[in-house]
Amino acid sequence: MLQLYIGNKNYSSWSMRPWVAMRQLGIAFDEVMVRFDSFAPDSQFKRTLRPLTPTGTVPVLVHDDLAIWDTLAIAEYLAETFPKAGIWPASVTDRARARSLCAEMHSGFTALRSHCPMNIEAQLPEFGAKIWAEQAAVRANVARLVDMWSELLQSHGGPMLFGRFSMVDAYFAPVCMRLHTYGLPVPPAIADYVQRVRAVPAVQAWITQAEAEHDFRDFDEPYRTQR
Repeated sequence: MLQLYIGNKNYSSWSMRPWVAMRQLGIAFDEVMVRFDSFAPDSQFKRTLRPLTPTGTVPVLVHDDLAIWDTLAIAEYLAETFPKAGIWPASVTDRARARSLCAEMHSGFTALRSHCPMNIEAQLPEFGAKIWAEQAAVRANVARLVDMWSELLQSHGGPMLFGRFSMVDAYFAPVCMRLHTYGLPVPPAIADYVQRVRAVPAVQAWITQAEAEHDFRDFDEPYRTQR
């Protein structure tokens, strides 16, 4: 049985990606939640993860004696181990495009990720409006998302970016959470896609469990002092 080590569902965007993909695509796994206490070297979080990965971060996928960290590496391992699950789109060109988009998300959109950290339980539209007004880089990140998603939804006909759900939709699920939490303005077709992602059964399960955590982590909360 696979084990997936994750952090708090309310905050851990990187954990959300493989969890949602595996659950939605029918890849069975045992969840191991490692609560965020702090990210100091002597924290319980780091002490739990250090034996598995030198980075001391989540997510980590463990299969027998093999530990795989980093979401892109996990995605590729799942695609090779479960070739019929549909981790990537079916055609060669679509797979290449989907991988490119995931890699862009992996290394980019830093302004959006920095100023709008994932916080599923919260509703922060007033802070979103302030961020939108003051942060040109956030507006640029969202404009790139709008262009990217619009082109894919038009060319593939929806409902997901490449027609059916795949890893690329799981990769952008935390972005959909951010757009929703902070109320960032997007065109109607993009807002509809955000709601379709939020309605995916695995995403709904993650949201429900995130809302039930009731675990306020002040170091992940730049805009609130309590939950």
